[in-house]
Amino acid sequence: MTSQHLSRRQFLKLATATLGGAALTAQASRPAGASSGMDRAAVPAMLIDLSRCVGCGNCQAACIKANDLHPTTKQMRGLNAENFTFIRRVDLEGGKTRWVKRQCMHCLDAACASACPVSALYQTPEGPISYRPSRCLGCRYCMVSCPFDVPRFEWDDGLTPEIRKCMFCIERQREGELPACVASCPSGALKFGRRDALLAEAHARIAANPQHYVNHVYGEHEAGGTAMLYISDTPFSLLGFRTDVTTRPVPAYTWDVMSKLPAIVGSLAVALTGASIITRRRKGHNPEHDVPPWEREAGS
Repeated sequence: MTSQHLSRRQFLKLATATLGGAALTAQASRPAGASSGMDRAAVPAMLIDLSRCVGCGNCQAACIKANDLHPTTKQMRGLNAENFTFIRRVDLEGGKTRWVKRQCMHCLDAACASACPVSALYQTPEGPISYRPSRCLGCRYCMVSCPFDVPRFEWDDGLTPEIRKCMFCIERQREGELPACVASCPSGALKFGRRDALLAEAHARIAANPQHYVNHVYGEHEAGGTAMLYISDTPFSLLGFRTDVTTRPVPAYTWDVMSKLPAIVGSLAVALTGASIITRRRKGHNPEHDVPPWEREAGS
């Protein structure tokens, strides 16, 4: 614009553009599960019975092989770019030992996918959270947003870094195969199926043996619900699970703010336009004079 002053018409055009941009931003921030039409009951899920895990490590080895990973001995001890599944030993009082399988929880409304500005991490139509490395900016917003501290940054390659995590063997699933970890479990600690069916089985196991199991299915409500469901004979707090995770989908908190932006920006634009016109008229200036003659004629 060559003029130092915005005309009323120009101001309204700018306000309209800003309003539209805010609306698009808010829509992009909408929780994935809220708009994808995904059948939340039918998403593929895994039931992990920690009381049955013997700590054999077969699931970890199978995951490494299936994903062509090459972890060092040190990397085998946690989640990282070369190790998507980790079996952690927990020593309890009385000489009792429990083994805890860790991997991506595959939230039904995933904070990592919602936080990714380029949809490098995204929710597949089936439900699992997958990854498109060609889109990744390396911003690591997904790492900050995950309530379970799962995504890992591939630090060794500075030119083409990637975010790495369990993809729930989505390609194997599409071929009709079980996830590699489930297929390799010898003790029955892992079971794969529809989420609703596994939830029913989890509650049935607890009801059938209430003296054995803790009366809680971890992942049923945490972070709005996850595809990884845990039952245990030991309180989850003693096994290192986060017990302060909200039961509301994490992206919903962002949506609460972003959904109000169009109304806020629109109201602000109208208020500022009105204030500008009133102020300038009080000074004896007609804002219509800022409109070129040809625009006044076209608008008349």
